Amino acid sequence: MPKVLVYVTLKPTLLDAQGRTVAGALHNLGYDEVTDVRVGKIIEMEFPAGDADSLRARAAAACEKLLANPVTENYRIEVAE
Repeated sequence: MPKVLVYVTLKPTLLDAQGRTVAGALHNLGYDEVTDVRVGKIIEMEFPAGDADSLRARAAAACEKLLANPVTENYRIEVAE
């Protein structure tokens, strides 16, 4: 059963408040070498069948309609068999 992974992240020009909070917490825990943190989400979807191009197109349509906000977020799609 094919699996589609969608990685959603804030656009680089936007301030990632959650990422800054995580970076601060990492510094407090002694991970001073961390210079930047961006927080996003991964969405896994399974489909009963389909070729990679059609699955990617279906996932992109879902991103545009629901899974990502195209004004503030970017997304990347991977298809794994």
